[in-house]
Amino acid sequence: MQDIPLGAKGSFAMLVGPSHLASQFKDNILPPVFATPMMVLIMENAALNAVRQYLDPGESAVGTKVDVTHMAATPVGHRVRAEAEVVGVAGRQIQFRVAAWDEAEQIGAGTHERMIVDIERLGKRLAGKQPAPRERV
Repeated sequence: MQDIPLGAKGSFAMLVGPSHLASQFKDNILPPVFATPMMVLIMENAALNAVRQYLDPGESAVGTKVDVTHMAATPVGHRVRAEAEVVGVAGRQIQFRVAAWDEAEQIGAGTHERMIVDIERLGKRLAGKQPAPRERV
């Protein structure tokens, strides 16, 4: 891992489609609006884009904490974008300020943390995890 400077910024944008709606994730009677988990996804991608150039080959940065507020609804067909800024670095832990907008207004804001990981080492650790036996019903 290279030094990650405070103030490093990244962004991510997408077009809101039917598969991004709250009614697809929770209850189908919800209105057709951009889902909070999808807003978190664009914020996490913006954060990863902010630090991607500082990662060494074989490294990535995985999300470890999200604290955001979803402030406004967005309908299908709007373009949404998120921006992230590095506000703290402590070893492999990186803190970000994140925000998101649709074409009309700011829709979300908060903080996010990511951890630099060695992909090969993480893969070995995951391979060692065994699922719990399932009970027969």
